Amino acid sequence: MALKNFKFGFGDTYQEVALPEEHILQVIEGNESEKITDVKAAVLKAMREPINSKPLQQCVNKGEKVAIVVSDITRLVHTDQILVHIVNELNLAGIPDEDISIVVAQGTHRPQTHEEDVIVCGQEVVDRIKIYQHSSKESVCVHVGDTPRGVPVWIDKHVTDADKVILTGGITVHLLAGYGGGRKSILPGVASEETIQKHHSLALADEFGGGVYPGVETANIEGNRFHEELCAACQFINPCFLVNNVLDNDGDFAKIVGGHWYDAWLEGTKEVLKIQGVKCKGRADVVIASPGGFPKDINLYQGSKTYDTSTLALKKGGILIAALEAREINDPPAYMESFRFDNLTDMEKALREEFSIPFYVAFVLASLCRENTVYLVTKPENFEAARKTGQIPVATIAEAWELAQKKLQEEGKTDYTINVMQHAANTVPMIEE
Repeated sequence: MALKNFKFGFGDTYQEVALPEEHILQVIEGNESEKITDVKAAVLKAMREPINSKPLQQCVNKGEKVAIVVSDITRLVHTDQILVHIVNELNLAGIPDEDISIVVAQGTHRPQTHEEDVIVCGQEVVDRIKIYQHSSKESVCVHVGDTPRGVPVWIDKHVTDADKVILTGGITVHLLAGYGGGRKSILPGVASEETIQKHHSLALADEFGGGVYPGVETANIEGNRFHEELCAACQFINPCFLVNNVLDNDGDFAKIVGGHWYDAWLEGTKEVLKIQGVKCKGRADVVIASPGGFPKDINLYQGSKTYDTSTLALKKGGILIAALEAREINDPPAYMESFRFDNLTDMEKALREEFSIPFYVAFVLASLCRENTVYLVTKPENFEAARKTGQIPVATIAEAWELAQKKLQEEGKTDYTINVMQHAANTVPMIEE
């Protein structure tokens, strides 16, 4: 039996394991993309040669108040390199700085500090433009309508009071919305807490015990009601323009799209799939995955995308080996505290009563562990916390592989298959049906 050695990022180092070549179905890796070297030129092109829209200068009129919605400090997507060019373009259209405002789309996150405003927006923009921190309190939001599924949409008054609204942000895959960016700047970005909670609860099946609603998943918008409601909410605001970017696997600019708030965003999602989407031969009995090391494996919450994407390459009832150092395993507390329940039924009941993203992400992991065997390769001091999640903790990938082989033997599987994902956080398996 020929063995092949594989390295997996683990914190600041790596771990190795020797796997039988004849059982490896595929090594699933993301794709290379051309980097943007002149960001200013790319932003100007996106604004002046937009997708299904007039150029930005023709979308606004002198005397109008314009609000630009930006992602907060938890979504660093190089907005600071883009924003000043949008502001300058508005100036060329006859909109002076005093008629422009920036609304930071925190959702339910805390307000940013001045220092964080500078990181997100850039010093020049902070010096020139008034910045508002979104509050999710209904008292500072305006009811603009209800979605087709009955979600009351309350939006920050600094957005609703503007004559024109421009969206910025980054596009990547998202475990609920299919893709981030675009319409998510409005909901949850500048929506009230009630709106966010009622909308996010649509990620769960209508019937108790049904788990996740079908279609609410990574890289999918077809039949995804979570995504559809985001669009319905955004339509109430009907932003006049969008500038979104796509980053490559190194975090550098790969694409900047501009134009209609939906059509330009949709074009950006296609670029995301070109980079992160990988055609796969099929689901395997075993998936061995790592997000690529620190900081992507700083804790289980940040490492959740590893579980999410690796599941796409795993047979139901299969074996997942996830390598996450998790040096800060107890962060954030809201996530780890979600594993306090004795069973999945009680967990789902509590989640439906008070939905939150950390709670939901924890529920997805708990569900994964109930349906599959999940070995977590992590620091030994994390073992007790790891067991609470339903995972089986081990110190090395080699040890996890030994345990996996024993389980495969017990199940009588001699023709098993393995999918290898060494950068699972940036890779979306696409099974060829």
